[in-house]
Amino acid sequence: MAKPRNKPVDYLQYVVVRIISFIFHCVGLESNYRTARWLGDLLYKFDRKHRVRALEHLRRSFPHWDEQRLCETARLSFRHLMYLGVEMVFTPRLVTPYLWRRHIRLKGTERFVRILLRRDRPVILITGHYGGWEVAGYTLAALGFNTVALYRPLDNPYMDAYVRDVRQSRGLRLLSKKGATEEMDNIMSARIPVSFVADQDAGRKGLFVDFFGRPASTYKAPALLAMQYEAPVAVATARRLDKPFSFEIEIQRIIEPHEWADAEDPLRWITRAYNKALEKGICKAPEQYLWAHRRWKHRPGGRKADFDGIA
Repeated sequence: MAKPRNKPVDYLQYVVVRIISFIFHCVGLESNYRTARWLGDLLYKFDRKHRVRALEHLRRSFPHWDEQRLCETARLSFRHLMYLGVEMVFTPRLVTPYLWRRHIRLKGTERFVRILLRRDRPVILITGHYGGWEVAGYTLAALGFNTVALYRPLDNPYMDAYVRDVRQSRGLRLLSKKGATEEMDNIMSARIPVSFVADQDAGRKGLFVDFFGRPASTYKAPALLAMQYEAPVAVATARRLDKPFSFEIEIQRIIEPHEWADAEDPLRWITRAYNKALEKGICKAPEQYLWAHRRWKHRPGGRKADFDGIA
């Protein structure tokens, strides 16, 4: 049962965020990124819990790296987390049908766009906590594709309403994971693309597949939907480039139904395939992945991880 919320505190948090958002818009983009870099370095220095977790995740994912490279990658990952806050504020202003080309570079998307334009079957889009993951689905909406993104509502209802309004301002529809099953049949039947941030820990009942060489609990929903509706699964990443608010959106892989048709366990096959494609994208700029999040929180057999979220 959810704990009762403190409404005055929730509203105060919302007001603070709105004030910060207003200040961001009054200051140049480059200045905001400089501030985000400073805040990221500060967070890395003083947030020991998440720093240690990020380092241990990196250590186990890249065992051949030396300690200096591990520490530098972890520190930069905290910067990239702060960049995300800046980008959430500016995305509605900069990713529009008229401006997106100034900020977004597309790579390997031709086949994916052809599938979307045909509209003869639903499409599932997979991404992870990497780079500007909020930008990928938003860009699809700005290009005129009616898109639904599954998301977990924020605990603070005022913040949730604000973030939802920002994300939906250009046509990206958000669907809460709670009760999504009831609407999903209509969405898939209408051949509307559905996107998932699919690298979250799914708990003890998740499907365990390798992610950077270790079993990670993964949600079954994307693969189950792909099997049920014979939908292709596109794995996309939005890697930040050198300039402020500049991204390369790349389709790492498109998994077609015929590829899993003869698989002994199609559910596991699809889930493994898109996790491998996510790995491929992340390895192009590992510092842009959110290493501090609890991707390996649970272990097979119902056990929790042996080190505060690390398997």
